[in-house]
Amino acid sequence: MFPYRDDNPTLSTPIVTLLIIGANVVVWVLVQGMGAEPRLSSSVCKLGLIPGELLSRIPPGTPVPASDMVVCRTTEPNWLTPLSSMFLHGGWLHLIGNMWFLWVFGNNVEDSTGKIRFALFYLLCGLIAAGSQTLIRPNSAVPMVGASGAISGVMGAYIVLYPRVRVHMLIFLGIFITRVAVPAYFMLGYWFLLQILSGLPTLGSETGGVAFWAHAGGFAAGALLVFVFRDPERLRLRAVHNLP
Repeated sequence: MFPYRDDNPTLSTPIVTLLIIGANVVVWVLVQGMGAEPRLSSSVCKLGLIPGELLSRIPPGTPVPASDMVVCRTTEPNWLTPLSSMFLHGGWLHLIGNMWFLWVFGNNVEDSTGKIRFALFYLLCGLIAAGSQTLIRPNSAVPMVGASGAISGVMGAYIVLYPRVRVHMLIFLGIFITRVAVPAYFMLGYWFLLQILSGLPTLGSETGGVAFWAHAGGFAAGALLVFVFRDPERLRLRAVHNLP
């Protein structure tokens, strides 16, 4: 399922959402060389989050293959990597997919929290997501990158704020593509359940793959934190304008 829009207008331009998207694109171009090697793998090695390194579970100098061309070597813990890893991506599709999800769901969450609150909310969800994956796989030497943990928090907030708003999606069934519109609670609830079910087989494993527990942790964090970060006055204005 791929959401491409929702029936949920905003009162103001989602400036912070656009700035976050822009920051991810700038990092992709200037730091990661638009996916060109060896800059891509080098950036992942230096700025990605390696749970075992962060928790000092693996010794400095441990080799970690990042690609056919680059082998990372772990260092002393770098406490900035939970933040820096949120702005790195592993490929074009990884970047585009994350930024599209952020645009579809982030603009309305920002509309209900305000700009500064949304920026803090986004970063906090990303850090909690990184912490969730690190706690589940504390000995992993595999670098973790991507904005999906923070964006999962945005999706968790969306399901609380706008559960009945219709989300339009493309459904890929082999060579066939169809369009459907379903309530946000159905689409996002299914997505969250899928992360849990997909993450269960990875428990106890330290190999690479999708950071399902970062997604689940970020989503749960967003669903809870939105009660703190939402702005009652902005919600009242949306109601005055007959918005969800």
